[in-house]
Amino acid sequence: MSGQLSIAKALNNALRSSLESDPKTVLMGEDIGKLGGVFRITDGLQKDFGEDRVIDTPLAESGIMGTAIGLALRGYRPVVEIQFDGFVYPAFDQIVSQLAKMHARALGHVKMPVTVRIPYAGGIGAVEHHSESHEAYFAHTAGLRVVSPSNADDAYWMLKQSIESDDPVIFLEPKRRYWDKGVVGDAAALPLHSARIARAGSDLTLIAYGPMVKVCQEVAAAAAEDGHSLEVVDLRSLSPVDFATLEESVKRTGRAVVVHEAPVFMGMGAELAARLTEKCFYHLEAPVLRVGGYHAPYPPSRVEEAYLPDLDRVLDAVDRALAY
Repeated sequence: MSGQLSIAKALNNALRSSLESDPKTVLMGEDIGKLGGVFRITDGLQKDFGEDRVIDTPLAESGIMGTAIGLALRGYRPVVEIQFDGFVYPAFDQIVSQLAKMHARALGHVKMPVTVRIPYAGGIGAVEHHSESHEAYFAHTAGLRVVSPSNADDAYWMLKQSIESDDPVIFLEPKRRYWDKGVVGDAAALPLHSARIARAGSDLTLIAYGPMVKVCQEVAAAAAEDGHSLEVVDLRSLSPVDFATLEESVKRTGRAVVVHEAPVFMGMGAELAARLTEKCFYHLEAPVLRVGGYHAPYPPSRVEEAYLPDLDRVLDAVDRALAY
């Protein structure tokens, strides 16, 4: 894996490595075999590992998820692909009522090593049900681990760590970043559920995950031209959350802005802002602000740029926080 890899290729390599290292790892999903997936994340894997381990399924998300749960009960490690974010809802009952509950229902005796890969969020000009950010549903569900990488190195190592987990993992892939490139290291830089300081700073903490990390890094670069030092924290894990890293950063900077594509109302930013206000109250110089999508269905592709948080909207929140 020397040189620059796209996030898509890093994910493909992680799946290949997992298939090679554990014969109980199986991949399942719509069009993941011969086609290699609509984003080509599974390209070439069925050819190399066979149709019994890289399985083209019918167009039936609830059936895919139910089958994965049954395979996990038999000792396999299924990796399920939901073709697009908005297609997960037919399987939602299986995920929250069965997958998330089985470990507790069995008093710890039954493991559920199922990884659910979901390309999520917008920015690709897609049609309805192809650009949704539903992470809060899953983060709210006890029994699920929820993670989202923002770069190639994390994409590779976090996917491998997720597949190796004995707990179910919702693995959210920022689809508009699939073609962003980066270096993949020889070992995982962090545990699966640790946040990462993507850029050090002293005046304000920007907290983001998945597709918005790149936007926040651009915001920090723009703010630096005006003499402001912004710290960017890549959350990486949405459940559990590495609150220790967030609190340490906010206590140093005294200000925080949380950024995500999902609607602000009842989104991940609400929990993060509430927790940081509780834990860092006497260190805060301004309220914890949130920037995200609007409380409306995801719009047609022609106007999605007006819906998605961009550099200007995040900079506006930064300016408001710094003005206190």
